[in-house]
Amino acid sequence: MAQPLTHNQRLLHWVNEMAQLCQPTQIHWCDGSEAENSHLCNLMVQNGTFTRLNPDKRPGCFLARSHPSDVARVEDRTFICSARREDAGPNNNWADPAEMKNTLRRLFQGSMAGRTMYVIPFSMGPLESPIRKVGIELTDSPYVVANMRIMTRMGREVLQALGDGDFIPCLHSVGAPLKPGQTDVPWPCEPDPAKKYIVHFPEDPSIWSYGSGYGGNALLGKKCLALRIASVAARREGWLAEHMLILCLTSPQGKKYYIAAAFPSACGKTNLAMMRPTLPGWKVTCLGDDIAWIRLGQDGRLYAMNPETGFFGVAPGTSQNSNPNAIATINRNTIFTNVALTPDGDVWWEDMGVPAPASAIDWQGQEWKPGCGRKAAHPNSRFTAPAAQCPVIDPDWQRPEGVPLSAILFGGRRPSTIPLVNEALSWEHGVFLGSACGSETTAAALGKAGVLRRDPFAMLPFCGYNMADYFAHWLSFAQKTDPAKLPKIYFVNWFRKSDTDRWLWPGYGENGRVLKWICERVEGTAKAVSTPIGNLPTPDALDLSGLNLPAEDVQELLSVDKSGWLAEVNNIEEYYKNYGDRIPEPLLRQLAQLRQRLQ
Repeated sequence: MAQPLTHNQRLLHWVNEMAQLCQPTQIHWCDGSEAENSHLCNLMVQNGTFTRLNPDKRPGCFLARSHPSDVARVEDRTFICSARREDAGPNNNWADPAEMKNTLRRLFQGSMAGRTMYVIPFSMGPLESPIRKVGIELTDSPYVVANMRIMTRMGREVLQALGDGDFIPCLHSVGAPLKPGQTDVPWPCEPDPAKKYIVHFPEDPSIWSYGSGYGGNALLGKKCLALRIASVAARREGWLAEHMLILCLTSPQGKKYYIAAAFPSACGKTNLAMMRPTLPGWKVTCLGDDIAWIRLGQDGRLYAMNPETGFFGVAPGTSQNSNPNAIATINRNTIFTNVALTPDGDVWWEDMGVPAPASAIDWQGQEWKPGCGRKAAHPNSRFTAPAAQCPVIDPDWQRPEGVPLSAILFGGRRPSTIPLVNEALSWEHGVFLGSACGSETTAAALGKAGVLRRDPFAMLPFCGYNMADYFAHWLSFAQKTDPAKLPKIYFVNWFRKSDTDRWLWPGYGENGRVLKWICERVEGTAKAVSTPIGNLPTPDALDLSGLNLPAEDVQELLSVDKSGWLAEVNNIEEYYKNYGDRIPEPLLRQLAQLRQRLQ
């Protein structure tokens, strides 16, 4: 056993107790050093978990292939075990905490036999941040260690900052103990989906994850701690833990506007976070692409911070065209999972924007050729890359106190009804818009295309408590400060289509035109027209110079379809019924007022 790097008695006792339960062959305390990382990566190359990529093309990069049963977050095996079922809410799977702990103890008994238990000290947020949280993840997966080193502040300095303080215990096992002499496999995991568990105990707080080695199921700092556990802590401590990107838009005059944005999956979040605006003189820098922790500053404004240090991005669809800055970020020191391997030792995936190789090894390790009828990369294949490598990373992305927000955006993939951009009439109305967030599913996602799935605040899978109480927490900020100091709230929709199924808006870098209007609204200079749903740009208020957008398309993008909106109101009303009488009164009032204005 490597020497513990701490004198924290509670931590030493817990590690000892979990080692007795899981029975690892040895314990390694991670120091986060370059030497340690190099050793673990070499070890994984020897074990077949990692393939080292061509150092001339991608220095310091590796490819991993997971077991076919272990390729994504497993929502149906994710649990919130609060003491009372109603506190978890209809948005979560609930189980009795005592019963669940008994189940998990049986599974973890001897689960790390024949393996090393790695002790990963990590911090979500800069160590000096007033709201940083320290977690300790125990895992039997070196793949998790290598990814956590990219995604979080990890190692010796975290233990030094922790001292004798409190931490969040996070226990993880791939659930594949080794008998003496048994040969290991490249991707050990529990193949039976019914035996995978990702469990949160918000009252402890603690996290137990068993059976999966993939992404957010195993990198417990990400969705588990930074959203599900942090959202509960944030409500108690008076801040917000959100599934939001943070960007800075700088005007040609050098004025900075910080914007946070929440979109459900497949709505271009990472693309917006690193966008290259097409408007001359405007510039976007990225502070984070996935998670924002937002607190009230002493001046009464909201300040946002990215608690992570890396990007865990979806590879397919990431291209020079859709996101050139992401492509530049992942050219070195990156871990790729479930993409294709080319004969020259590089990676490839669908919609990468470069021609498919004549042959490749696909994500399952099989020989692959174009036209063979299979995808070369898994649709949820990923890259884990250091945020510091992003060419447009903002100089203030690690500011412990965060950056002051000018605006908050919500959005979704909506082919009809929802206009290009809509400004909320008040904080309360903005929270109402966030609560009604939704996206239409694509055929690839759920078999049946065009089904509207509500995903309030893009937090449905990530809120660690009853969503109705979450809405109330958001509403409470208008009482905590002068509402005039709160960010303005907007709803955007890049995905509006014509009757003939044609995209009406070009998207990508052109979205900077919408952000420009939002910043001008923050300044009080941009024109808007008052409508029943909120304030919309007048057709001449959007800077469309050089776009050649037909006038009728602009009219359609900025129109209010009253019958569509009345149907929307009925749909939101039905959705609210899931939460019974816990839905805050102000949201029901907003719904009634919207119906009245439309009629």
